[in-house]
Order: sequence, then structure tokens, then C-alpha cells
Amino acid sequence: MIEFKLPDMTCAHCAGMVSQTLKLVDPSCKIDIDMASHTVKVQSAEDHKELAQALSEAGYPPA
Repeated sequence: MIEFKLPDMTCAHCAGMVSQTLKLVDPSCKIDIDMASHTVKVQSAEDHKELAQALSEAGYPPA
């Protein structure tokens, strides 16, 4: 499981965009979002670096 801290994820719309971005990289990934702590846990076969880059390009760079 890969965990990202996303300080710029502040609302449900942001969470939806984060999910959509991760699903574009790995359609079969499992995502757990905790809005209160601004964290996203991803179970994916994809590389941490690739997921982090996609999140950054979508405007949600990991801290």
C-alpha cells in the first residue's frame, strides 16, 4: 500500500479528482481517502513515482 499526503486536497471535488487521476494510471487500483488528514492510500501495481507524478500533474503534489 502506498500512502500520499496531499495538502491541496481540501474538498470532495478534490478527492474525486485525485481518485480519477489515480484510476487513469491504474484502473484496477484500490483507493482509500481520508479527507481529515489529507491522506490517500493506494493499493496499486504501479510505481510510487509514477502515481506521485500523475498527482502532481493534476495539481495535487504529494508533500
